Amino acid sequence: MKKGSLILIVILALLTIGGCMTCNVQRTLVRTDEAVKSKWGEVQNQYQRRADLVPNLVNTVKGAANFEQSTLEAVVSARARATSIQVNPDDLSPEKLQEFQQAQGQLSQALGRLLMVTENYPELKANQNFLALQDQLEGTENRIAVARKNFNEAVQEYNVNVRTFPNSIFAGMMGFHPKGMFEAEESAQKAPTVQF
Repeated sequence: MKKGSLILIVILALLTIGGCMTCNVQRTLVRTDEAVKSKWGEVQNQYQRRADLVPNLVNTVKGAANFEQSTLEAVVSARARATSIQVNPDDLSPEKLQEFQQAQGQLSQALGRLLMVTENYPELKANQNFLALQDQLEGTENRIAVARKNFNEAVQEYNVNVRTFPNSIFAGMMGFHPKGMFEAEESAQKAPTVQF
């Protein structure tokens, strides 16, 4: 066999192997990127469920005589901010996720204050609608926690695929970049004070 033919065969073999490797890299990155988008959709779905419960909760609480108007206004305002921030699943940067998380955290805090203040209203605590809404809200908060955990796991798998060799060589060229994750809020770093 001629030396030129042998070199041509080696070059063709390398190109074939490189092409197959590129296809596998792209397939892996697309699969994990789509998993991240799917999990993000579930996170948004659970936050939307919570946002949909808030007006019913506020209206039920409004029925209680002399209820603190400022607390209700804070909840309504926080809900408006939380639902106004939209994050595109194609751009899940840490900065965008942090902005989204801050707005959702403000709603969580406002709802927490609302539920604490309701302790002073025995007629509200006995209201079946309020109790049902409170249970639904608690269940939704649990669903949000699970959806965020699943999202973070999908992002972790995606980011590992983007950053490991040989994927890291092709990922940037193909437009795949690491994505942000949900992180604990700063207030979560402080232990709560319990008094009896």
